[in-house]
Amino acid sequence: MKAIQTSIPEALKNFDQLPDTANVRQPVVQALYACSAASVWRGVNAGRIPRPRKLSPRTTCWNVGELRAALAITGNQGA
Repeated sequence: MKAIQTSIPEALKNFDQLPDTANVRQPVVQALYACSAASVWRGVNAGRIPRPRKLSPRTTCWNVGELRAALAITGNQGA
């Protein structure tokens, strides 16, 4: 059983200050969308969350600019 992460990732604390070219890891995406790891991947497969990039065989990250654009679209749909 995995331990639940209780600390807020530094990238999430400073998300608004990150450049659009920055990359973030999965815990930040989970916090932005308030969902589990499995829900992140379901969102990617459904097209609701941008596709991540593979930096290495064991390192996956998301582009901040793409996440901001997707979140803006999601926010506008509720209005």
